[in-house]
Amino acid sequence: MEELHRVCKNFTRHDKKTRTILLCEMLEYTNVFLEAAFRAEGYSFETLKNPVKDRTLALRYISSDYCYPTVLILAQFLEYLESGERDPEEITFMEPQAGGACRAGNIYNLLQRVLYRMVEQGQLEYAQIPVISLNLMGEEKHTGFRITPSLLSGGIAAGCYGDLIMCLYQQVKPYEQNPGETDRIRSQVEKKLCESIRRHRNGRHTREKNYRYACEVFSKVPVKPGKKKRVGITGEIYMKYSKLGNDDIESFLLRQGMEPYSGGFINYCLYLVDTERYKAEKYQRNPIMAKACAFVLHRLCEAQKHLLTVIGETDRFQTDLPFPELKEKVQGILAEGCNTGDGWLIAAEVIQYVEKGCGSVLILHPFGCLVSHVCERGILQRLHARFPDVSIQTIEYDYDQSKTLRESRILLAIS
Repeated sequence: MEELHRVCKNFTRHDKKTRTILLCEMLEYTNVFLEAAFRAEGYSFETLKNPVKDRTLALRYISSDYCYPTVLILAQFLEYLESGERDPEEITFMEPQAGGACRAGNIYNLLQRVLYRMVEQGQLEYAQIPVISLNLMGEEKHTGFRITPSLLSGGIAAGCYGDLIMCLYQQVKPYEQNPGETDRIRSQVEKKLCESIRRHRNGRHTREKNYRYACEVFSKVPVKPGKKKRVGITGEIYMKYSKLGNDDIESFLLRQGMEPYSGGFINYCLYLVDTERYKAEKYQRNPIMAKACAFVLHRLCEAQKHLLTVIGETDRFQTDLPFPELKEKVQGILAEGCNTGDGWLIAAEVIQYVEKGCGSVLILHPFGCLVSHVCERGILQRLHARFPDVSIQTIEYDYDQSKTLRESRILLAIS
């Protein structure tokens, strides 16, 4: 382990001026705003967009026991390195860490180890690539990177804007009269909102003004009459939001004449903070940490409330439930202490989707993921008993799985 840390370079203040931070493709609707938030703080920042041609590439360096998100994220980083698009002296890898108990929480450490093994094999140029952990717990510090109040404010705005665009886009795209117009409007709104973040205009007043602008622009898109079948999408966080991870299931459902519906990313962030609060109260007996988490939870709930209120003012768009109401939905299904991985949040989202009119719900998870089997498949019996007329199915993903077979299973689930 000592050799590993010796080969993994620190991200310095000089690196901030000369290196581009690369983040894995994960949050389809939020990535563009995260890029704006980091660039506003002086970082050269990009989200990886390269398609992964060889999804087993990472298995040269890690065990096949690791889950699909781990294998796929590492493969995307490795293929980018092998493409030669940038010199290793010009890049830095960043990997989010939520602090959960599943193996995917170790991707940061695995990425360091993979680079170390590549150096051992003679690829010495990779020894100079820093790897940054994106977390709020102060772990794995780097002299050239820190989460400042300004960056945190931009991150909150990015999360809210991502949920906003997803909510509006998913309810307009299936019904557009002119093909491609919704995508054009989305690009237009994203450009305006990113400019607001880059100018550090992330206060409540500005955000609410931008929310109303987006709602107004999307509501003017001409749509066809009628109502399509709504299909809810939930599951493991990476599989749910990453186009790369779920093989762009949203576009697949649109081609089948369905209306895809996903819960917002802000609820996942609130779930993580609430989990830390619960642990501090019940297990760690740390009242200071519990109060700190409760304060952050309150502020994030307020930010979410402002977003949902503005969207709810329109007659056209439905919104997610506020986090406190969402949490109440799992009473009788799962206990609050079931918070490993995505825990009780998945059950809560399934119930929310059904109440929002979804005739089918797809729970996406990696093959062989123990956490997903417990918190997703383990709740199916109770959910089916409560909603006997709704199709609630789990869909597994793996790197060596047939895409045709998986799509056939999806079609059966939504038929």
